[in-house]
Amino acid sequence: MRTQQEYIRWTGPQKRRTLRLMCNLYSITKGPQAIRDFARAMRDTTGNLPPIPGVFPDYSAPIVCNVEEGVRELTMARWGMPSPVFALKGRNSDPGVTNVRNVSSPHWRRWLGVQNRCVVPFTSFAENELRPDGSRPPVWFALDENRPLAFFAGIWTRWTSVRKVKEGETTNDLFAFLTTQPNAIVAPVHAKAMPVILTTQKEVDLWMTAPGKDALMLQRPLPDNALRIVARGQKQDGLPDDRRLGLAGA
Repeated sequence: MRTQQEYIRWTGPQKRRTLRLMCNLYSITKGPQAIRDFARAMRDTTGNLPPIPGVFPDYSAPIVCNVEEGVRELTMARWGMPSPVFALKGRNSDPGVTNVRNVSSPHWRRWLGVQNRCVVPFTSFAENELRPDGSRPPVWFALDENRPLAFFAGIWTRWTSVRKVKEGETTNDLFAFLTTQPNAIVAPVHAKAMPVILTTQKEVDLWMTAPGKDALMLQRPLPDNALRIVARGQKQDGLPDDRRLGLAGA
């Protein structure tokens, strides 16, 4: 995934072309009831939430956030938190930062309180693998081949900015998720980072309610045996391989 450091060096046309090769892509194919049950969300404003086999930067996706003390809400938000001021020099729009690594930065610290924490449901995520021929096909990771539901540890805010010049100034709920050093499964594909992944209700509750120091203990790689490669080369990951091939019905 694109790290904060990589994003803020995105300052010119050549850099832009280079960094677009970094992967910002995940899939969420579980329904709202499963998400609400896992994350203990009491409210749901998503309406009809279909599977999203490919979530891309600056697109809307579901998150579960704290809307008031003791109340969590499943809602939609736009992927990409506000960029640091210095990263916007010479730019007339801010597409946002998708991944946050340096939580000691004052820019990110203001959103690390309980009121701005969220969890981001996913079933698989992708990183681009650099091949000898120069191509960068996506490699998809999940907890297992059945793509069970899990969550990224995230932050969110409501922000007014110009996301795209053609849209002008808009106010949006925005989110990003934390990254950390990669484990042994991700590192051969992407050596710089992997998302911070929560796999149990206890971890979700800790991220959503604990004091900052305790919550940030979750910023660690997932154990190697808890993650595996489930697909390669495709731009979306909607179904396990046997169902994609029609072997188990649609």
